[in-house]
Amino acid sequence: MKSTLLFSAYFLFGISMASSQTTFVIDDFSDQYYGQLFITDTSSVFSPGWVAILDKKSDQQLIKIDSEELYYTQRDGKVRSNIKEIPYGEQSQILYEDYNFDGVPDLALMDGQNSCYHGPSFQIYLSTSEGFQLSPEFTALAQENCGMFAVDPKTKTINTMTKSGCCWHQMAEYKVENNRPYPINIIEEGLSTSGLFWDYLEQTLKHGKMETKQYQTIAFEINEDNLLLEFEFGNNKKMQIIRDIAVLYCFITDANGHIELLYTDNFKYSYDENTLFFEDGQTAYTVFDDHIIIRKGQKIRQMKAKKNSINGSLSEIKNFKIENIIE
Repeated sequence: MKSTLLFSAYFLFGISMASSQTTFVIDDFSDQYYGQLFITDTSSVFSPGWVAILDKKSDQQLIKIDSEELYYTQRDGKVRSNIKEIPYGEQSQILYEDYNFDGVPDLALMDGQNSCYHGPSFQIYLSTSEGFQLSPEFTALAQENCGMFAVDPKTKTINTMTKSGCCWHQMAEYKVENNRPYPINIIEEGLSTSGLFWDYLEQTLKHGKMETKQYQTIAFEINEDNLLLEFEFGNNKKMQIIRDIAVLYCFITDANGHIELLYTDNFKYSYDENTLFFEDGQTAYTVFDDHIIIRKGQKIRQMKAKKNSINGSLSEIKNFKIENIIE
């Protein structure tokens, strides 16, 4: 009796193990090819398995990639191809798109979770006259960033994104030449330790060389709760006086929103004249509700607000206790 129960237990365990191993057929992306996805343990979020591409006429296996970590999802009871929610959403194990912009679809096959933050990674096979050929250059883009890259058929560009923590990102745009992607624009952004602005390093391909520029933008939302005064100048630059609880900041940004002046030190406020005064190095600024006077040595410059661009008033300062306003 004991032997019978033991045999039954092993038999049921064997059935359970066998039933958890599943091969899914993926047949929705091509008239010439179909795919197979093998999952060792369907009860696990990530499981060892493999992805394969087969010829429909001959059932010959053309490509097979083994993986230590695959996952699967089903829609209407089937595993689907070409689902690509950029950057962090669902991404299919098989993607069938034109990556080198020659008018013929190529293949991206998931090989695990090797991209940033344990995200999906892919190996890229370009379609050639001799069949699908592995591309190390395209594959690198699908391994070293966050998930699969985006493809824009209209501009014939590829876009990638990677990050580290909450406060550093890199976005890159690529063109393709001779079946190899090359960068035409790379932007790195990192949040300042103060949390006031983003630091940017941008590289742009011009005349065969990458030109570099650095700039900063305001990092926090400006709204009616923290804005005391803002106005624009004729050259589309903008001045803003911001209150962060009990501290004032003054920003001057250019037409692209890049910071030209960020002042966070002490201000002097004149209750009689309703003006705000501060010095940044050898330059002195006096802010009025509709213009700024800038003095540097013997030079005096006045920048007037553009018509209908004034929002707020310095008189609002009277309603708050500001720590960096001195007598």
